[in-house]
Amino acid sequence: MVAYLHLSAMTSSLTSFGANVAAEWRRRPWWMNLMWLFCIYMTFIYLPFDLFFKPVHLDQEVWFGVVLYGWWAKLTAPLHWAIYAAGAYGFWKMRWWMWPWAAVYAAQVTFSMAVWPLLDERGSAWAAPIAGAIFAVPTWALWRAKPRFRPAST
Repeated sequence: MVAYLHLSAMTSSLTSFGANVAAEWRRRPWWMNLMWLFCIYMTFIYLPFDLFFKPVHLDQEVWFGVVLYGWWAKLTAPLHWAIYAAGAYGFWKMRWWMWPWAAVYAAQVTFSMAVWPLLDERGSAWAAPIAGAIFAVPTWALWRAKPRFRPAST
């Protein structure tokens, strides 16, 4: 009987957890959920690895289409970490300050993706407008998403 009650409580808890996850996902459109997951990944998996485990000679960071290497990359990585952490929290809570700042950062990424193929020896001129156009789509979507972001509840 005790095992049944324990199993019943655990099943109820899992059902409640599933309902909470589903409700959380319904708060934002699918593309914004993908951005949120990307920010979570960058905050908790990639950037800690990048900062604490990746050797300095392998480090690279891109800002405004310019690739930084070595210590310059390592020193600017915490700024990326802060941006992605703010994005993870902001998308989770749908905070008001995400608009326009998420769109502004996305515009910087769009600009970087359009400029980087022109500046990097591995890039090519034909890739620049394609990359820029691809990244302009989420930038535009974030710019138009102002009504989705709300002030913190008191």
